[in-house]
Amino acid sequence: MRDYKKYIVWQKSHQLVLDIYKITKQYPKEEVFGLVSQMRRSSSSIPTNISEGAGRNSDKEFCRFLYIAFGSSNEIEYQLILSKDLNYIDNEIASVLISNIEEVKKMLNKLISTLEK
Repeated sequence: MRDYKKYIVWQKSHQLVLDIYKITKQYPKEEVFGLVSQMRRSSSSIPTNISEGAGRNSDKEFCRFLYIAFGSSNEIEYQLILSKDLNYIDNEIASVLISNIEEVKKMLNKLISTLEK
């Protein structure tokens, strides 16, 4: 069994969740059950799936959860683009967060490639 907390990709994705929760506090109240809820779920899905997959017995099962985490990272990336276009967050904040997501995606890809060998 793997210790998911030791994976840098888990640490970075956990920090992303904290950042998403922080910025979405400032969103309009009418988005609480819409975009805010979606963003919080999709961002938290990344480290959640990494941690669940790390507890599985095989590399193949772990990879399956990493692919789900990758899909969630694409989801939150789009939601940040939408948030920027709706003027809920400014370009600089969106750019930093999207850059962090791109880093997480690269790390997920690398981990998946390592496990699939």
